[in-house]
Amino acid sequence: MKARILIGDARKRLAELPSGSVRTCITSPPYFGLRDYGTASWDGGDPECPHTGKPMATKANINRNTGGNDVKNATALEFFRERCERCGAMRVDSQMGLEETPDAYVEEMVFLFREVRRVLADDGTLWLNLGDSYSGSGKGPAGNLGAKHDERNMEHTKASGNVPNKLKPKDLMGIPWRVALALQADGWYLRQDIIWAKPNPMPESVTDRCTKSHEYVFLLSKSARYYYDHVAVKEPIADSTIGRTKRGVSSENKNINGAPGQTKHSLAQPRDYDADRPVAELRNKRDVWTIASKPFKGAHFAVMPEALVEPCVLAGSEAGDTVLDPFTGSGTVAVVALQHGRNFVGTELNPEYGQIAKDRITKASPMFNEVVIDDEMV
Repeated sequence: MKARILIGDARKRLAELPSGSVRTCITSPPYFGLRDYGTASWDGGDPECPHTGKPMATKANINRNTGGNDVKNATALEFFRERCERCGAMRVDSQMGLEETPDAYVEEMVFLFREVRRVLADDGTLWLNLGDSYSGSGKGPAGNLGAKHDERNMEHTKASGNVPNKLKPKDLMGIPWRVALALQADGWYLRQDIIWAKPNPMPESVTDRCTKSHEYVFLLSKSARYYYDHVAVKEPIADSTIGRTKRGVSSENKNINGAPGQTKHSLAQPRDYDADRPVAELRNKRDVWTIASKPFKGAHFAVMPEALVEPCVLAGSEAGDTVLDPFTGSGTVAVVALQHGRNFVGTELNPEYGQIAKDRITKASPMFNEVVIDDEMV
């Protein structure tokens, strides 16, 4: 199988791919306002200014998981600064996720996935993993976490940093659903919201809400009829279902006292007991996937677990198909796709991550995979 990684802005490099050339897209874009991936630079201004030639003042936080879904570093305002306040140099960056407002982030996502829809086959699908973000926690010294909120008039001081319009400090922004509904409005079929339940969530010190332990995986399709192999992702049925079936008690008659919507006639006639009755061992996959997150020793810290990617690959493509990830990162989607006999094509803005992905893919299956890094820009 083959893997091709295109280095550069996904919005530009996807334009090089032929229409209808991939079967499914599985991806996890940078979450809104969460991290700086170190691709920014400064243009113009004073060559002696500390900003000139540096990606951003937040580079110390690159490749280090700071925890939670908030931007947690002492220079969070740098994420949203377009001009150096000292010398007037302009910040130049193609990375997504650091837009100044949720609306701007959603707009960029819609633009990107419009190009993804073009390169998908007519029966293709998009599996989109997104986590949420907070506009501010109302405590702490950094950026928008230092809000001094006045509950009476809903105002906040400059210490709150970037609190988007129409939101308040501590607001959950609802980013995943904003993106999903915007894609739906742009022509995608929004087919399902899958819950990724994490048994080992990131610890949080909050005391006024629950610890966040889930993210969304949205299933979207290009057309009303699309490829979905439900057999490939069937899951074992529960032990309680096996026992109930062997006792001859179906889900329709298990409550002999009746329940709303049930008739006593249907409840009064259970099947005869048959200990040797064959029981189907698999059921249709449910929409809550309990999968532990796993660390990756490479420099890229935001890594999807392979177990999260696998059902997307199996349900959304056949052997020999091409799988796309516009945010290749450490190459998880590529590794899983190649292991299951699919080809892979992806884009990656940061050349360092492109090399990390190539090394990981080669190490995972060195015998039969060809990995090409294409850094030729259009």
